[in-house]
Amino acid sequence: MSSTRVVVVGGGAAGFFAAINAAENGAEVTILEKTSRFLDKVRISGGGRCNVTHACFEPREFATRYPRGGRALLGPFQKFSASDTVAWFEARGVKLKTESDGRMFPTTDSSQTIVSCLLTAAQNAGVRLRLNCNVESILKKPEGTFELAVADEQHAAETLTCDKLLLATGGCRAAAAGRLAADLGHTLESPVPSLFTFQIASDWLRELAGVSAMAEVSIPAAKLRERGPLLVTHWGVSGPAILRMSAWGARTLHELNYQFPLVINWLPESNTESITKEFQARRESSGAKLVVNVPLPPLTSRLWEQLVLAAGVPRDTRWSALPRPQAQALAQQLTRTEFLVTGKSLNKDEFVTCGGVNLGEVNLKTMESRICPGLFFAGELLDIDGITGGFNFQAAWTTGFLAGHAMAT
Repeated sequence: MSSTRVVVVGGGAAGFFAAINAAENGAEVTILEKTSRFLDKVRISGGGRCNVTHACFEPREFATRYPRGGRALLGPFQKFSASDTVAWFEARGVKLKTESDGRMFPTTDSSQTIVSCLLTAAQNAGVRLRLNCNVESILKKPEGTFELAVADEQHAAETLTCDKLLLATGGCRAAAAGRLAADLGHTLESPVPSLFTFQIASDWLRELAGVSAMAEVSIPAAKLRERGPLLVTHWGVSGPAILRMSAWGARTLHELNYQFPLVINWLPESNTESITKEFQARRESSGAKLVVNVPLPPLTSRLWEQLVLAAGVPRDTRWSALPRPQAQALAQQLTRTEFLVTGKSLNKDEFVTCGGVNLGEVNLKTMESRICPGLFFAGELLDIDGITGGFNFQAAWTTGFLAGHAMAT
């Protein structure tokens, strides 16, 4: 009996994982990648270190980290979870380490370790790898096979035939990524960006580029609130707190055209009353010192200085001479700094799309289409996206694992 012929469209994390699992279970597998390199997103993720997964080993808890698709992933995570990912890579000589925030990276701190592991596993399993190969159209034949019209970089046309087809073309931010799924009868939830940073036009904030703080950020207009590390950039604000909030609010913020007031509490462990008491203590213990030179912990001196000046407290004001109205203005600035967000910038490491193939049209036990038998999906082309921290890669490994095994049978 001949092997099942499988074609995987998309040479990213999900496509490779599906291809490896299908080939290791006896299928004859070819990966088609339209660009000149495989696994590009893996290479640049996590600042070039590759945040493989997250150290959360209870599937139900893990599924809560997905603004879209979490409920649908409950069953799949029972079959292939974060602990399975760790075991899979370690069995192939790649050890992972856990950082304080739960993110897991290869101990080499190099994404090339993950890229090399996946390439080697694919080659050892006999997967055929083809670069610069664009799928222009797909025809489902009456006998159940698929006929793919492909072209290489010289535009040389070719027809490929397969028994099972996997689409792992990534987030359908670009129309082409979702076009093949739509051509085969699938509905696409409209794509909008997720995991992005906020642009803010503030001269004093721009002065703080590179400063980080543990803060609470909120967007009252969208009823969003997050607490965590915040990073000031040359164009506005970034960091895990902002990225998480952008993921949960992806559609709402898109509807607001990425223009809204953002409120930052720089001292989320304090309140106005405790801050006012601390000011009084400073008046008594450091009265002769300049307010601008004595920051409240844990704020850095650079951040404190700009907050003091932004509150309208003159640079030469001493603690003993700090008027009550200025003290109240400073307390307000520390707990409710308000900025106007004027746009977004995609985070360089995380370019994730909210939207994709409607999950109701997919059998989540196998990742097979309910509309077109023999067609499978994996990764970000599905309407699944997680917050930052390794969750999007885990969705790729899990859906790729299930699709790979199902296609080989």
